[in-house]
Amino acid sequence: MSHFSTLRTKITDAEILKSSLNDLGVSVKTEANIRGYNGQNVRADIVAVLEGDYDIGWSRNADGSFDLIADLWGVAKKHNQTELINSINQKYAVNKTLAEVKRPGLQNANVRLVLQ
Repeated sequence: MSHFSTLRTKITDAEILKSSLNDLGVSVKTEANIRGYNGQNVRADIVAVLEGDYDIGWSRNADGSFDLIADLWGVAKKHNQTELINSINQKYAVNKTLAEVKRPGLQNANVRLVLQ
């Protein structure tokens, strides 16, 4: 029986996800296994290697979005999973916005990013 959960996300850019994880001080692997309960693992496109025995990963869907995959019970043993996932999503959103603003035609846009 698998202990892994799969959650739909709005993440679509692998490079921005990886750089966001790095910004948060999280080690990143690509095409690697997500560690779960009792040595179980699942393959993912991007894996955030967490402190402890459990990881979080993302697998690309046919539509280009990524699903988050993790043994959430295991992750919660060492991390506040809500805060962790929220911080990853927030960093991704900031980095994605900044990347979009740098696209041609938007360099001179007056953009102010406000985080609460």
